[in-house]
Amino acid sequence: MKGMQKLVVAMAGALALSAPMMSVAGDAAAGKAKAAVCAACHGSNGKAQIPTYPNLAGQNEQYLVVALKAYRAKERSGGQAAIMQGQAAALSDTDIANLAAYYSGMK
Repeated sequence: MKGMQKLVVAMAGALALSAPMMSVAGDAAAGKAKAAVCAACHGSNGKAQIPTYPNLAGQNEQYLVVALKAYRAKERSGGQAAIMQGQAAALSDTDIANLAAYYSGMK
């Protein structure tokens, strides 16, 4: 039984460490509705018209989640970070997941 307990403890630890990488799947339709404000800089089709702004269409979903949460926490700086920090400050975790689902699903 002692070996089984170690296995359970090891598995619980592995799950706890991987928890930050797990995410609830976002709702792309809700993300599309929320993305109207994003279109000003990132384009209505997720492709920015200004070269210094990144394209979001087809971007990796987990990357978008991590990036938006980092802006919201003011952990990203440089470039247009001040603008993005202000935009991300109003986003909930659900909003972020929905936006990430929407943009990652674009071609």
